[in-house]
This record gives sequence, C-alpha cells and structure tokens, in this order.
Amino acid sequence: MDSIESVLAEADQAWRADGVGRADRGTLAADLRLDLQAAAADGVDPVQLLGGDVAGFARRLADEAGVRRVRRDYGRLLGTALIGAVLGGVLGYGILTAVYPLFVRMMDIPRSIEVPIQVAVAIYYGVPAAVVVAGAVIAVRLRLRDVPQVRKTARMMSLLLPAAGILITPITMAFAWSTGYSTAPHVVVAEATMVLAALAGATVLARRVSLRDRQETSDTFPTDATKVNPA
Repeated sequence: MDSIESVLAEADQAWRADGVGRADRGTLAADLRLDLQAAAADGVDPVQLLGGDVAGFARRLADEAGVRRVRRDYGRLLGTALIGAVLGGVLGYGILTAVYPLFVRMMDIPRSIEVPIQVAVAIYYGVPAAVVVAGAVIAVRLRLRDVPQVRKTARMMSLLLPAAGILITPITMAFAWSTGYSTAPHVVVAEATMVLAALAGATVLARRVSLRDRQETSDTFPTDATKVNPA
C-alpha cells in the first residue's frame, strides 16, 4: 500500500508541474489507484507496472484523458516583469532627479523646520520603487495579453511586489551597513541580487495565487478520463 501511495504522490507531482487542475488530478488519481490496487492484488509491483517512469506515465495518462492544462509561463512572466522593472527604475530615477529640486523650491521649507528622516527616505526611495512596480505590472499586463489569467496575475503583482519591497529593504540596508555602505562592485551586485530575488519570488507567488482558483475549477466542463490500461 505504501508503494501505491508513493506512486500516486509522484504522479500528482507530475500533474501539478504539467498544469493539470486539482479536480482532474483527483479523477486521474482515483482511476490510477484502482488499477494499481488491482495489480497489487495480483502480486505486481506498482512501479514495475508503470515501467519505472511514474512521471512520464502520469503525463501520458493526462494526455490520453484529454484534461485541460493551465499555462504557467513563469519564464516569460519573470523576463517581462524584469524588463518592465528596469525601465520603470530608470524612469523613476529620472523623475526623482527632475522633480525633487523643483519640489523643494516649491515648498520652500524654512530652515527652522526639520523634515523627519523617515519622510525623506520614504520620498527618496518610495517614488522610484513605485515606478518600478508600476513598470513591471504594466509590462506584464500589456505584453502577456495572450497568457491565461494575466489580469489577475497583474493585480496580485501590484499587491505582492510592494510587500516584497518592504520586506527586502531593511535586509538590504542591514547588509549595506555591515559592509560600511561599500560601493564595491561585488557588494552592489549582492544588493541588487537580493532585491531582484525578492521581486522574482513575489512575481512567481502572484502567478501561483492567480492560477489557484482556475486549477481548482478546471473541470467546469468535465472531461471523460480514460481508464488506465498500462498493458
């Protein structure tokens, strides 16, 4: 029985990776379980029954059943978001450089008034960060219009990317402090890597969340799963 459960777990992992929805995975697993139990009753090892390649067999079974896949497109999503973020960062830096002196002159704050450092930091880092997020979200929304659930993905990105930025900022600042705020190339690369890793993680999470409901209801139009016939 343990071998049957391990085979089903491996098959389910293959179906997940292939974009098969939860309901279809349940149908396929139920049929596969019956056949494996019948084979076990005849003294046949489940792994040997499937030819030793459980993942490959699971994918073939899904193909034969004609189940619907959900395209994740993580590669395209990350590439597009990165390009949008970089362009947004350049634009944000330009906006900050051009607007900040004008803003200071317009406000003409008396020297007797001290602006809290938190406010200055929020403005200095917040404006470029907001434009970076906007660039990534807009790029995904416009360039990946053919990708399923891209609107929901973009909406989730608009929520998760700022959250990731808020979480990674103190970590990056602590790292910079530990290096004495060094501008050495390897330090700058490490800081940029941390930020990009946080944004990439938030982007992937946004995609996974946006696809969750779709995968769980992918059998809105039920498909007739074919009966497993390893022979």
